[in-house]
Amino acid sequence: MAAPIIGIDLGTTNSCVAIFDGKTTTVIHNPDGSRTTPSVVGFKETGERVVGVVAKRQSIMNPQTTVSAVKRLIGRKLQSPEAAKIAQSSAFKLVPSANGDAWIEIRDQVYSPPQISSFILGYIRDFAQNYLGEPIEKAVITVPAYFNDSQRQATKDAGIIAGLDVVRIINEPTAAALAYGFRTDEQKKIIAVYDLGGGTFDISILEVKQGVFNVLSTCGDTFLGGEDFDARVIDKVSESYMAKEGVDLRSQPMSLQRLKDELEKARIELSSALTYDVNLPFVYSDEKGPRHLQMTLRRSELEEWTADLVERTVPPCKMALEDAMLNADQIDDILLVGGMTRMPAVQKKVESFFAKKPNSSIDPDEVVAIGASIQGGILAGQLEDMVLLDVTPLSLGVETAGGVFTPIIPRNTTVPVRRSQIFTTSLDNQSFVPVHVLQGEREMARDNKTLAKFELTGIPPAPRGLPQVDVVFDIDSNGIVKVFAKDLGTGKEQAIRITSSSGLSKEEMEGMIADAERYKEMDKLARERAELVVEAEGLIYATKRALTEFGSQLPGIDLEHVKYDVTAMKKCIDDNGGIDDLRKAISNLEASAHQIAEMIYGGRATAEGGEQPAAEQEDQPPPPPGNDKPSSSG
Repeated sequence: MAAPIIGIDLGTTNSCVAIFDGKTTTVIHNPDGSRTTPSVVGFKETGERVVGVVAKRQSIMNPQTTVSAVKRLIGRKLQSPEAAKIAQSSAFKLVPSANGDAWIEIRDQVYSPPQISSFILGYIRDFAQNYLGEPIEKAVITVPAYFNDSQRQATKDAGIIAGLDVVRIINEPTAAALAYGFRTDEQKKIIAVYDLGGGTFDISILEVKQGVFNVLSTCGDTFLGGEDFDARVIDKVSESYMAKEGVDLRSQPMSLQRLKDELEKARIELSSALTYDVNLPFVYSDEKGPRHLQMTLRRSELEEWTADLVERTVPPCKMALEDAMLNADQIDDILLVGGMTRMPAVQKKVESFFAKKPNSSIDPDEVVAIGASIQGGILAGQLEDMVLLDVTPLSLGVETAGGVFTPIIPRNTTVPVRRSQIFTTSLDNQSFVPVHVLQGEREMARDNKTLAKFELTGIPPAPRGLPQVDVVFDIDSNGIVKVFAKDLGTGKEQAIRITSSSGLSKEEMEGMIADAERYKEMDKLARERAELVVEAEGLIYATKRALTEFGSQLPGIDLEHVKYDVTAMKKCIDDNGGIDDLRKAISNLEASAHQIAEMIYGGRATAEGGEQPAAEQEDQPPPPPGNDKPSSSG
């Protein structure tokens, strides 16, 4: 049996993992029982690293050491407008890497976006392994269709750092179409995949015909998603609060984190409700005392504030249709992907543009991971009757005389693909040809994304225009690029695989992989401790509640015993006690709390005319001395 290949949707807000067993797909639950995992990483003072739900829970108390939405930083320069927006809305600090990329600084330690992403992927791999009961080494990972080469390479690097063999990078809309069209009986269908997630927007047009998935076109915006909707609402609510209270909550990291969490809940709730009561007691405190935030948020207000963001999805839809040479009325079905497509205003806009009600038959939060797992099944040989033909989202080419961008592979060309073009020298006796590789749609080279620069040297002296240099672009099925330049006269060749664009050198990658392995056991212990804390807090709550209701019926000596163990348990949590200390404290409190249960049920039995068996009465231990500290055995 072939080794399992999991499919991972590495999302901006949440991530999801699925597996295909040859017949059906299964979305794998995380240890918290959820089918999606928050894409959040937290760094605790003790050096522990937490991921997912645990990281999101502690983000309010530790906003400056909690990283979310790192996907939006992948492939971004620190000086870019997108990074500036993230820096403004996040409590964590951004710093430049050696090549100017935006990296994250936590407690004087610097992390690259691929490294942060690798923590999420490693966590997902670990709980997927526990579910399957066998090691996982291979994965298909999805990216937004409009990700450029550096962003794709950075995502692949994240998988490598996490210890995964990334067998394929696949576009998110394409994965969704795979999930939708799996085992379809349709002879031919044209599908539009409208994907509005936490951080990005994509629109792809596909033709599905007898197991062949052919992407006709793709377009999108890599900085438009739920994060932008939330930021807009945060600004509006903060401005209203500032006008009333004279305080800007956005300038207070802890207040801002509480506001972000509450307004994210509000946006989600307003997809099904018309109003939401925002209630944040003690959201801010100063010399005037504590301040509270209470207001009613209406769906109509949310839609008014974010109408321009919804409208921004329309031009990419128009461009995708033009590139596919289709009209909106030729689309047979529209598939909704991403949590933001639950918003009624978004669904109305989609229906209005395509003049057709969209299809939401598959959970928009899970459909991408399901499709990725199906792609894994294809690569593992479990599905031989399915073929996926994807496209490159942006044009690829080189800089030519005058700083002009000359495309060699136009956008929406089916991949894998290999194309070449002959160039020549622009000066007499030119002994080398500089090759500047670019990606984008602008006319001038300076306005596009630089992927690499290299030189083809050793060209014999000759008049300009005489040498012939063949420049070849090769894009693999992951959308990752190789470029070759060859002097046809001398046969000299220079090649480059575009790998440095992720911002990580080979040495940095190796160091991060070593760190991941070194911290693997620490991360496992951190998870175990976090789960014990949750168990302990639940036990404290239940015990205190029982004491409030039945404490007056307990003998004084037992009451003090239980209270002592509750206090000891709280102290162990507050002092960051170790795993063994927590287990011992939980055991002690459980033993003490059992006395309450025995009293309650024993008392009821007596009240109802029953008696305890004599043997049980004989086995009961004597109570501890009244003036002594209770024993640790409880």
